[in-house]
Amino acid sequence: MVYHNLKALIKGIRACKTVADERALIKQESAAIRASFREEDSYMRYNNVAKLLYIHMLGSEAHFGQMECLKLVASPRFADKRLGYLGIMLLLDESQEVLTLVTNSLKNDMNHANMYAVGLALCTFANIASEEMSRDLANEIEKLLGSTNTYIRKKAALCALRVVRKVPELTDHFTTKAKNLLADRNHGVLLSSITLMIEMCQADENILNEFRNAVPVLVRHLKALVTTGYSPEHDVSGITDPFLQVKILRLLRILGRGDAQASETMNDILAQVATNTDSTKNVGNSILYETVLTVLEIEADSGLRVMAINILGKFLSNKDNNIRYVALNTLNKVVSIDTNAVQRHRNTILDCLRDSDISIRRRALELSYALINETNVRILIRELLAFLEVADNEFKLGMTTQISLAAERFAPNKRWHIDTVLRVLKLAGNYVREEILSAFIRLVAHTPELQAYTASKLYASLKSDISQESLTLAAAWVIGEYSEVLLQDGLVDEDTPKPITDVEILDLIISILDSPYANFLIRQFVLAAITKMCSRPTTTPSQQERIATLIAGYATNPELEIQQRSVEFANLLALGDLKSGVLERMPAPELKATVMGYGNSEDKPVGSTQGGDLLGSDDVVSPPSDSTGIPQVATSNTQNLLDEIFGSSPATEMTSATQTPPPATPASPPPKSRNPIDEILGLFPSSAATPSPNPINTTIPTLGGLGNGLTSPTYGSGSPMPTPIPQSAFSLPQAQSPPQPPPQQQRLTAYSAYEKNELKVTLTPQTSPNRPGVVNILAQFQVTGQNAASGLSFQVAVPKNQQLQMLAMSNPNVSPGSVETQQMQIKASVGSQIRLRLRISYLINGQQIQEQVDFSGFPQNLMTGGQ
Repeated sequence: MVYHNLKALIKGIRACKTVADERALIKQESAAIRASFREEDSYMRYNNVAKLLYIHMLGSEAHFGQMECLKLVASPRFADKRLGYLGIMLLLDESQEVLTLVTNSLKNDMNHANMYAVGLALCTFANIASEEMSRDLANEIEKLLGSTNTYIRKKAALCALRVVRKVPELTDHFTTKAKNLLADRNHGVLLSSITLMIEMCQADENILNEFRNAVPVLVRHLKALVTTGYSPEHDVSGITDPFLQVKILRLLRILGRGDAQASETMNDILAQVATNTDSTKNVGNSILYETVLTVLEIEADSGLRVMAINILGKFLSNKDNNIRYVALNTLNKVVSIDTNAVQRHRNTILDCLRDSDISIRRRALELSYALINETNVRILIRELLAFLEVADNEFKLGMTTQISLAAERFAPNKRWHIDTVLRVLKLAGNYVREEILSAFIRLVAHTPELQAYTASKLYASLKSDISQESLTLAAAWVIGEYSEVLLQDGLVDEDTPKPITDVEILDLIISILDSPYANFLIRQFVLAAITKMCSRPTTTPSQQERIATLIAGYATNPELEIQQRSVEFANLLALGDLKSGVLERMPAPELKATVMGYGNSEDKPVGSTQGGDLLGSDDVVSPPSDSTGIPQVATSNTQNLLDEIFGSSPATEMTSATQTPPPATPASPPPKSRNPIDEILGLFPSSAATPSPNPINTTIPTLGGLGNGLTSPTYGSGSPMPTPIPQSAFSLPQAQSPPQPPPQQQRLTAYSAYEKNELKVTLTPQTSPNRPGVVNILAQFQVTGQNAASGLSFQVAVPKNQQLQMLAMSNPNVSPGSVETQQMQIKASVGSQIRLRLRISYLINGQQIQEQVDFSGFPQNLMTGGQ
């Protein structure tokens, strides 16, 4: 059955009982429409296109009617034109070639005597115009902007907006006409012209400067809208044309940004809008919100800014969650501009933490973090801790990080800082970052006057709750390290200390091992803690024997790490008097640049890491450099301790790591004599540093493959290594006694690896017959011109069958006349060829340069000890 008009087709489709029936009907009708198009009947064409557009709206294919729409557009009848242009807007888009056939029809209709026909053409152009069509019809649009008909001017302005977006270089064609449109009294023309001006200002800085002269005109329009009485034609909830007011405010925001004169012109009207607009309805709130954004972005005076922030504070008391969310979101952006003004609404912001809407709670949290300073840290942290107790789990990780960071930055004293972190560990110990736990331990180690207090608090907290992982880890470490202080001072209380015995401490710590909350990391901490306690003189012999028996029982544990630790600890405890020296209290670890903000990272965002090295060692502080630019590393604490135990002097027993190594010669290796130090260090093959000729104790993972067998996605860089590399790693093995002057020094050859853009990089290899397969390379950087190179980054990649380690660069800024250095070491099979891929990035003479070069200029016999 064929339907003769659209009404009959709609009735037939609605009568279908199933989707299959509907599809069959549409398929049948589409076939009939195709057949009718071949008959060239103008009357039937109108009905067929109407039916086809309805079929298109239902989601079926209708592309075969595109040419028929073009024929309807060419018809002199207005009804045909209207349907034809509607079909073009629905069936065509700017990417189709058929669109080029529409250009001429649009041009003709833009010059049509009937203003509604012109409106159809302009409406179609504004919806589907392509870049090519915009160029062809830009002149026609420009003429219509000067039309005497307000209906046409309004639509022409929107078409000009399309042209500006498609062809930005044609923006200046509409500058004069857009300015003239501001004098129009028709609100529709003003609205479209201001929209056009906003787009033009964003597209061209020169046009923005030219439009700043129009600020007084915009101010007059806005003042007329604010002060005018009731206007039924433009009234929305008692406010005259809020849409036009919002558009004017947005344009003023763009024009006043960075211009004091333009901002001064609009200050009064902005204050008038802010005070006279009704805030009881959503229409007024939208205008107030745009006013606030405008005030905060222009060069407004401080009083106006305070008023804008007060409006946002008033929004926080609104019952509408959308308005409160907008206010919190905006305050988050402006808190850095005027923190004191935002502080006045602190209580209202804290009330939002109890809101039922999770998005509002999230924004209120972010704003609360930003408000913390030295004066209010106690109040805000107390409120945040109260919220942490009832917060959703998804908030806890971020909250623990932010609270700990704020406590570290603004703590009034160390006791308050420790109490705050302890409270965090008790409330959300399972949601604490590793960096926070490490920073807390460093804080305790650096605060000896509060170690007894902290150990007592941790003991009491652990006794009441062992389900919080970070709390358990911190308590195990602190109690194991400072157990003698806890036993001597007892449990610190506000009134009188309560004595405690080693049996009670051990019972609590050992109970953790059998709890369901103990994981492999907690068990490792507990084993280390009780081993430390066993070496303390305050622990009774019976409890020492109890600890030794317990550790021996874990020697057959199925977990390899636990088993290894137990065996090592058991052997260590069997050494008798030596255990007290090896297991004595650890020295206070050095403060590092971590997520907690230690070092110079106060302005670093939470969760970020300082530096940009690719080796994952952001938390390690670079070793200092001497005058030669070679990084220096202090001797191992363990080695110093053992030297003191056995009375040996570093000056006589081993070469100092801080000395500049003498010229290396192929000396014979030192005698392999066993001493007590070597025997003790042999108990800890995975962690202790030995004074052997091969000090490298951290291996860089093999990097991914790239062409020619070299590594690709990750480069070894000059960032600090996770484990400090002694200076002796970059010199030949030396005897323990002072070396005799060699008869002839080894000659080292420097090979040029890169010389371009006023920067020269040379590589000097150094090998030893005693260590075949290992080559130490000294990279030297110097500028050959008069300009300094800054921000130098030197990254190296090696083939997969070789291993690379690098120390930090002496200085990333290379001045004329100076030479900066960087040490690296490569391990490879004997006889293999050293091939390097170098990536060099630096800033010189205001130009950022980044290059990648391949280097294989070392001798073939280098890995056999030759030069």
